[in-house]
Amino acid sequence: MSASLIRRACVAALLLTSTLAPAVAAAPAPGTPAPESRGPVQARLLGEKTVPHKLDFLGTTVGGLSGVDRDRCTGEYVFISDDRSFLQPARFYTARLDVDADGVHAVDFTGTRPFRRPDGSVYPSPALNDGKAVDPEEIRVDPLHCRYWWGQEGDRPAVAGPPVIQPSIEISDPDGTHRGRLRLPENYTIAPESGPRRNQAVEALTFGARGTVVTSAIEGPLLQDGPVPDLENGALVRVTRQTRAGRVLGQYAYPIEKIFAPSDPTSPWGPDTGVPSLLAFPDDPERYLVLERSWVAGSGYKVRLYDATTRGATDVQAVEALAGQSVRPMRKRLVADFHTLGLSTVDNTEGMTWGPALPSGERTLILVSDDNFASDAVTQIVALALR
Repeated sequence: MSASLIRRACVAALLLTSTLAPAVAAAPAPGTPAPESRGPVQARLLGEKTVPHKLDFLGTTVGGLSGVDRDRCTGEYVFISDDRSFLQPARFYTARLDVDADGVHAVDFTGTRPFRRPDGSVYPSPALNDGKAVDPEEIRVDPLHCRYWWGQEGDRPAVAGPPVIQPSIEISDPDGTHRGRLRLPENYTIAPESGPRRNQAVEALTFGARGTVVTSAIEGPLLQDGPVPDLENGALVRVTRQTRAGRVLGQYAYPIEKIFAPSDPTSPWGPDTGVPSLLAFPDDPERYLVLERSWVAGSGYKVRLYDATTRGATDVQAVEALAGQSVRPMRKRLVADFHTLGLSTVDNTEGMTWGPALPSGERTLILVSDDNFASDAVTQIVALALR
């Protein structure tokens, strides 16, 4: 959940456009697709279901659902809440989803557990200012062992005083017990003049290559990689492929779009855009669905789904700063603009996972929106059919 979203509470073939990016501040928008032997991924809406606002479940407040994955060991889905232990301890939920070719028929929560620290305690509220809080954003079920790997953004304090909390990818058992942590690339570290911006760190995580490769993405550009997107230019964010033990296999620059509309000049909040989720294709370890989500004061949300690949992109793990460098970014192709799908509303969609296959040969994609616990937002479960 990025800064402006917090304040407001206060979605084939291989791609396609191969472009040489001259600099971070002028990251390319999608262009003419390169010829491919197969056509692009097509998406259509199957249905949606809205979870009641601030639903009380087993003494917890359901909301802030910013990541979702399917547990092959149980057949259920796992949702992560980005409540930073302000309402209740940082936690996840399990649920059964009734989804088929006719839509989303039911969302039934079955359980909830808090994440545990290595000493067995729950994570404290950031209000304690002890540097031990977390900001949960993404969850994936390990396809090998059915443990939960979850990403948290940490915190770069906006003012002097509170301690820095580094982003991390934690590993937990299905009962919340802490089991370990993935070693992240050095450039994911929050430092005074480098690393992730505040609320724009590790928010996307996926398993690929039959569970042997872990891919993560930084939500927005690192400080040293150039400015955030504006009305004229997009930006580059880093996508990293690693082994389960943490060895970096490659790091790539993914081009996010420029801001889609001018911001309301009367609003104190600036626009916000980034990558809240990515999902590996089961049959291609270098291909991903990438979700881009933007918010602009006065215009609301823009959510777009891209088919993207690291194949042919420059490995930038040794490039200290992308700003001013010429690198070949990941190629991408638009799969869906959510405003064209026929949804009741387009909100703060942050999580996605593969759902069941359909008799038509299509594959379902399940998405969830993060309501930020705000009354003017929704927790929306969406099912798309992808061909």
